[in-house]
Amino acid sequence: MISFVKGTVVSAAVDHVVVDVGAVGLHVLCTPAVATSLHVGDRVELRTSLIVREDAWTLYGFLDDEERGIFEQVQTVSGIGPRIALALLGTLSPDELRNAVSSKDESALMSVSGIGRKGAQRLILELADRLGPARSIVGGTTSTITSGGWRSAVSAGLVSLGWSAKEADAAVGALDGDLVESADAQGDDADVSVLLKAALRGLDRS
Repeated sequence: MISFVKGTVVSAAVDHVVVDVGAVGLHVLCTPAVATSLHVGDRVELRTSLIVREDAWTLYGFLDDEERGIFEQVQTVSGIGPRIALALLGTLSPDELRNAVSSKDESALMSVSGIGRKGAQRLILELADRLGPARSIVGGTTSTITSGGWRSAVSAGLVSLGWSAKEADAAVGALDGDLVESADAQGDDADVSVLLKAALRGLDRS
């Protein structure tokens, strides 16, 4: 397995770069955002995923481990191969993809070339408990609420910490009434980190 490549960009196109790693130039497929951000002569380090087929060994490159992880995760969904997985990341950021799945936003997923309604439904069904929340939801000083509201954000945060979706939904439903009323009143300004900690305390007592 080739986990990363480090070297000098010797050519770049809209969908790939060639990286000189010494005596070898590696052809690395990328999203347009990655490929067009690199120029000939740039020193680069890309996280990579090697896809081996009978007729080809193809190397895919990403700027960080998060993008590579998402790329590999979505390929566990039936009918999703590396081409569509790369198209997903070319259209949606990791956080946008998480939000689309958690909020069951089929339209956002169908905006990706190669994904129809059935494909979008499979992504939502099979990735619902596996992608976790947007990174800004858990562990930061600022919390962002997904399009599904603070309940979806808290539930997704619990799932990312290892609880099942059923347990997460139950914990959200068991939150203190006053806390829920306050969060509903605040709407998009609700502090997800506070709500998440309260839900975790409830799970720890159960």
